[in-house]
Amino acid sequence: MGNELERPDVAGATGAAGATDAAGILARARRAGPIGGLPDACRPHDAAEAYAIQDALIALVGPVGGWKVGAAAPDAEPTCAPIAAATLLASPATWPAHGDRRGVEAEIAFRLARDLPASGAPWNRDGVIAAIADAGPAIEICESRFVDFEAVDPWTRLADGNLNAALVLGPAWAGWRDLDPASQPVRLLVGGDPVVSQKGGNTAGDLIRLVVWLANHVAARGHPLRAGQVVTTGSWTGLRFVPAASAVEADFPGIGTARLAAAGRV
Repeated sequence: MGNELERPDVAGATGAAGATDAAGILARARRAGPIGGLPDACRPHDAAEAYAIQDALIALVGPVGGWKVGAAAPDAEPTCAPIAAATLLASPATWPAHGDRRGVEAEIAFRLARDLPASGAPWNRDGVIAAIADAGPAIEICESRFVDFEAVDPWTRLADGNLNAALVLGPAWAGWRDLDPASQPVRLLVGGDPVVSQKGGNTAGDLIRLVVWLANHVAARGHPLRAGQVVTTGSWTGLRFVPAASAVEADFPGIGTARLAAAGRV
């Protein structure tokens, strides 16, 4: 069965109080608008501290409806962030624009049919596949709680949810077991015009590897994957900034299309 899962040491140098303070600042920024950065006293210095802030933030922004997970390369350590249930949107969806541009990514999201709780051994590939109900196209809407997200260190961006603002979910696709990430076509259309049209593009390669890693990682943090939650598995098109008023489509031929309608600026 393997080693028993243990909750990672997430107190870190900032401590529990620092994580709580950082989460409060980020929660207010979601309501009031972007900030310059986190104070040094509560800024994370590694992944454990970033995830501790995520854990504290979950209690402030509502229940988790899903997770985002991705990796920079097929053998790279993934990273993840929770997605609030209130920000999961059914396609076609609208989402208010908070500036002249917004970031979008075309992704594939999986929906779970049953829980994946912490157990006496890590979840393996077969166990995770058995828990997946279906998959489908998605558009991640990307916004930062920082005025200049590129000027913020990676651990602070991770604590903030790696730019997640909302996730638009397209139609369910039952044939996900046959997905070949290397050969699957993808198109990202903005205002009806394709800005990306290619085969493949997800840097992680094996998407199921990401879900397996996530299942074990979040169970150890005390937030196990639950039936009905979705897991979106990283961008196929890279982060694209588009005019905020534009309609966006993430089209995966043979799978389906997720649609984000044009929206006015707020």
